[in-house]
Amino acid sequence: MTLERMTLQGGLTLPRLIKGAWQLSQGHSSASLASAIADMRSFVEAGVNAFDCGDVYIGVEELIGQFIDTYRETSGSDVTVLTKYIPDRDKLATLTKADVEAIIDRSISRLRIERLNVVQFHWWDLDVPRYLEVLQWLDDLRKAGKIEHLGLVNFDSIRIREILAAGFRPATVQAQYSLLDRRVERGVSQICAEEGLALLCYGTVAGGFLSDKWLGVPELGSEVENRSLVKYKLIIDEFGDWATFQNLLRTLRGVADAHGVDIATVAMRFIIERAPHAAVIIGARSDAHLANNLKTFSFTLTDADRAVIEAALAAGREVPGDFYDLERLVDGPHGRIMKQNLDSENAGAA
Repeated sequence: MTLERMTLQGGLTLPRLIKGAWQLSQGHSSASLASAIADMRSFVEAGVNAFDCGDVYIGVEELIGQFIDTYRETSGSDVTVLTKYIPDRDKLATLTKADVEAIIDRSISRLRIERLNVVQFHWWDLDVPRYLEVLQWLDDLRKAGKIEHLGLVNFDSIRIREILAAGFRPATVQAQYSLLDRRVERGVSQICAEEGLALLCYGTVAGGFLSDKWLGVPELGSEVENRSLVKYKLIIDEFGDWATFQNLLRTLRGVADAHGVDIATVAMRFIIERAPHAAVIIGARSDAHLANNLKTFSFTLTDADRAVIEAALAAGREVPGDFYDLERLVDGPHGRIMKQNLDSENAGAA
């Protein structure tokens, strides 16, 4: 079994499985420093040598920086870190170039590296039309040697085309993409394929809902334990009722049985095959599911597999709109759960 990899413009090479680190942020994990670093080593030694994080994930850039320091002592292998620049919504109108550079410098310091491998840019409010200006500042920092590659996070197809038309060439585009949420197929994935951009997919197992854990389980009420489950339960509600979701899980279980894997692995394989320039970001607290994750590359879905999955999907509804339209409605259910001023909220927390 070989972990598939892809080479992008500018020479960036990524595995098609990336370790997401959001769940390691303070408040999401009680993992000790030693165990967190040991888990990171397990991923890298298995070929998953790319980590996805963000400047507003409390403590995560520092944690990865400590791992990189430790790993350098025993291995010459490279680790690619894809961090994010996510300016607070309340600061978008007044943001300065000095503000942007200060955050980039902070990420460099936290990660203990000379320059950032990939900086993925997110912009909360498209009604504050400064994203091209700020992207230019980030590109200036790239030219100055502080950043190797630029990427985008949560931009819709209209804005990605606008950014490309303005002369910017992002190496990566990060977006939510799963069996339940295929909004990226209305433009974003096509642009990535046409332009040779890597599509980095988060939410591919819908916060864990697309797994054996939820097969045959009664629908959640108000006792949802964290914001991640709230977020993806809303996507399930867009897709259909709980019975329709359970029918999809049963279908995936049948496909999984045929290949000797689990439901989550089938869900990831479907996306990997559907988008040939895509990588899946797995939000892993530890390496407990790493062996199963790697099985994503141990089999290929058959035409019959895809047909029964598509039939189960056809029983549900499509999540409406272009990608991230729902999340940008600050007064809507998807937008209300988003914390859009995390840098200010986290000041002094890390």
